[in-house]
Amino acid sequence: MLPTVDFCFKELMQNPKVRKGFISALLDLSPNEVEDTVLLPTLLSRDSADDKLGIMDVRVLLKDGTQMNMEMQVKYFEYWDERALFYLSKMFDSQIRKGESYEKLQKCIHVSILDFIHFPNDNKCYRRIHFRDDQTSQLYSDKMELQILELKKLPPEVKTGEDVLAWMRFFSSKSKEEFQNMAKTNEYLDEAYNTLLNLSADEKKRLEYEAREKALKDYNTQISSAEKRGLKAGEEIGRKAGEEIGIRKGKELGKELGVQEARQVFKLYMQGKSPEEISSLCNISIDKVRQILE
Repeated sequence: MLPTVDFCFKELMQNPKVRKGFISALLDLSPNEVEDTVLLPTLLSRDSADDKLGIMDVRVLLKDGTQMNMEMQVKYFEYWDERALFYLSKMFDSQIRKGESYEKLQKCIHVSILDFIHFPNDNKCYRRIHFRDDQTSQLYSDKMELQILELKKLPPEVKTGEDVLAWMRFFSSKSKEEFQNMAKTNEYLDEAYNTLLNLSADEKKRLEYEAREKALKDYNTQISSAEKRGLKAGEEIGRKAGEEIGIRKGKELGKELGVQEARQVFKLYMQGKSPEEISSLCNISIDKVRQILE
């Protein structure tokens, strides 16, 4: 099993020792300074039936009241920043009820473990983000924090003492040899490796893992298929447009429009919108929506 599959990652975090080791690395603390952690329900409450449902990967409560949400994301997600802010805000908001004092609000941290490049303009693989004054850079509040781990940017070598990078290397490992090498780094990674071995040997867990892996592959196939259908439809648009603005420019324009249109249709469909609703929102015919979704 690979830890980058969210099912496997969530199972690893069920182990208190593994959880303690990873959290201590994220907080830049010695594991001895991290007291018992508690797994919280990952389903966020909604104030009304119209509110968007929020389901976290791993939500943890620390003894000092700090909450952490850890999300493993393998494939590129266009609106990841907005998603992270949504979950962080929902987690922060859920701490108090009507009539209670804001004084009760404790620190909340959203951790994004991404197996794709999110910030393409630098080589920094790990960052912590807070609210700061634009002019003075003075910290406004440490009550809300974002941590972003980009596995694809890991340096070739992980230096001793860089615990976060060691965990990132473990999560991005693909072979038994790589996992074994990382297990030698410290006792917490060794515990994670042994937990991974036990998970892989559990037939029921293996079936659940394979089902999740298949779902991810199916989703990627659907996205790819939608893009191809968009290209095909775009070529037809480009052919017609080319009669007026030139075959070459029209084809390029049509391809671009077709891809954008297909992606929008498929995105709305994955959000649960009906073909009729998609037709109205995208201002295209119902037949064309069905053609893209077929």
